[in-house]
Amino acid sequence: MSALETPAPEEGRLVRRPGPHEARPESAHRRRRTLELSLAVAVPAALVLLWQLAAAQEWIDARVYPAPSAILSDGWERAVAGELWPDVWATLKRVLAGYAIGTVSGYLLGLLMGALPLVRAALEPMMDALYVVPKLALLPVFLNMFGLGEGPQIALVAATVFFFVWISTLAAVLAVPEGHRDAGAVFGAGHWQMFRHVLLPASLPSVLVGARIAAGVAVLVIVASESIAAPDGLGHLIFDSRALFQNDVMFVGIVCVAVLGVIFSELVRLAGRVLTPWAPRDRGRGQS
Repeated sequence: MSALETPAPEEGRLVRRPGPHEARPESAHRRRRTLELSLAVAVPAALVLLWQLAAAQEWIDARVYPAPSAILSDGWERAVAGELWPDVWATLKRVLAGYAIGTVSGYLLGLLMGALPLVRAALEPMMDALYVVPKLALLPVFLNMFGLGEGPQIALVAATVFFFVWISTLAAVLAVPEGHRDAGAVFGAGHWQMFRHVLLPASLPSVLVGARIAAGVAVLVIVASESIAAPDGLGHLIFDSRALFQNDVMFVGIVCVAVLGVIFSELVRLAGRVLTPWAPRDRGRGQS
């Protein structure tokens, strides 16, 4: 912050001196980032230590809420024995397949509806009605369509991701300023050139934000789906372990889901930065 100093009345003027952020911006930025990273590490670490202490002191029932050390030990043993990776891979391949299908189809339809008013008028009411249907409620429909196996799981993830990407794409295309379109028309841009040089670069940053949100939701949906109609996967591991009162294994599955969701979401964020270097940085995580 800048400091304002009030001089003697006879001078009749204010002297503005640069504050520490203005005088040494790089140093101030490093201190801020250090503080943010410290808080990001310290808060989860403190909660884990509190959980460990509560289990050790028997403030909580360790049979129901195993200590983090027990969860880590069990997860390591299962990973070394090769018992954990089949479930991780089963969930991962379903998420990747469904995410790819939902992203591509949602993006194409969002572009089409955003660019063509008649298509938007024809499809938007129906799409709005389908959007409000809980996606997990579609699992019986997909089971009837594809039977048991991978099909219903992938279709459920694709349907979930589709609507997130479709909404973000449609909104992004409609939000492109008319001035951008008018400038393209003045320079004689055709339909393809208007899409390539105006609509695509202007809308892509917002589309990728929707795709990143969809990445996290895709992991949540597949866990719920696997708990209902899958013979393997992290969702099946979590709920099956709970039914067998193997709460340490249940928490191992929950931790794996959390790690998978964070990695997947960050990979989409990184892809967005690579694909849209002209877009402002995402400031949703305390960036200075």
